[in-house]
Amino acid sequence: MHFRPLHDRVLVKRLDEDEKTSGGIIIPDTAKEKPSEGEVIAVGPGARDEDGDRIELDVAVGDRILFGKWSGTEVKVDGVDYLIMKESDIMGIIQVKKASKKKAA
Repeated sequence: MHFRPLHDRVLVKRLDEDEKTSGGIIIPDTAKEKPSEGEVIAVGPGARDEDGDRIELDVAVGDRILFGKWSGTEVKVDGVDYLIMKESDIMGIIQVKKASKKKAA
C-alpha cells in the first residue's frame, strides 16, 4: 500500500533511542519515553494560501526531524507504526555535519 498525506501533513517514522544509558544500564520498555526524533517517510503537496496558490513544504522525504512530545496522530500502515503531523508541529531538521578533510602542508 502507498500512503500520501494531504495538504501540509507529513508521515513520520519514529527513530528508536538507545536502550542503554551511557553508564550501561538497560532501560526497560515501560520506562522509556517515546522518541521525539523521526524520519520523514512521505509529505503532502502543501497547503494553499488565500489566493489558492500552493505553499511548498520545507521538509522532504528522508529528512531527520525533531518534533514535540505530543505531536501528531499515531497510525499503523501495513503493520508499521507511524505519526501523521502538520509541518508546523515539526521543530526542525537535523543536519548531519560532514567531516572535513584537512590537507597536509
